[in-house]
Amino acid sequence: MILLCKRLCLIAQLFCCANTASFCNHTVEDSLFCGKNEKCLVNPHKLKLKEIVAPVALIGVSTLAVDDGCLSRPRDWVEGILSAEGKHKIRVDDYLQYAPILTVYGLKFAKLSGRHKLLETTVTLTMSSINVAICVNLMKLAFGEHRPGHGKSNSFPSGHTATAFMGAELLRKEYRENIPWIGWVSYSTAVATGYLRIYNNRHYVNDVVAGACIGILSTKFSYWLYPYIFKRHNCEGEKFSLSTYCFEENIGIKLTIWL
Repeated sequence: MILLCKRLCLIAQLFCCANTASFCNHTVEDSLFCGKNEKCLVNPHKLKLKEIVAPVALIGVSTLAVDDGCLSRPRDWVEGILSAEGKHKIRVDDYLQYAPILTVYGLKFAKLSGRHKLLETTVTLTMSSINVAICVNLMKLAFGEHRPGHGKSNSFPSGHTATAFMGAELLRKEYRENIPWIGWVSYSTAVATGYLRIYNNRHYVNDVVAGACIGILSTKFSYWLYPYIFKRHNCEGEKFSLSTYCFEENIGIKLTIWL
């Protein structure tokens, strides 16, 4: 019986891994994934607490300025300084919000290699866009803040600004190693977009601040989440390994899971 089990053990090893193991007087252990000795990896986009706390805190503070909140008066004061109150509108912000994203693809098609391939960048951008759309629209519905001049009740937070900062963070992450100053350019564009939303009397300053934080967090979260969904970040293809082994009189199956 023991001999039969040993033979079955060896057959299972051959079936799973295409490796031969003729003797059971030594430890025999193979992976379900053909026994690849692959280099273990770690997620290159770790989320640090300090990168999350500040944006989340700013979003929380921004909610205090909604409608008749305790910060509504400072909000109105800043609006009076920065806004043209509907006069001399500069509508470039409708297009400027997409500038960082277009720059990413422009550099990709110009064959300037970034941190990731085109497909990976596109998937990450899609995930970030979904995050922004969900967060912005749910918050608009939840808070119902009127736009400056008593317009529609969908002012908080700013979707244009969220899109601009989402793209700015994407551009910075993709090309900061090859182009160190790219982050300054991308974020300057995003700040200009946010300012124009206030200048054009479309948003209050707290709307813009919250939108910026949502955009940045969405991109950071997507970069962190991507390897867990689409990549095999722990063993380049193996998130788990199913192995058979036989050693002297013992046989068995071992399941290893990388978290």
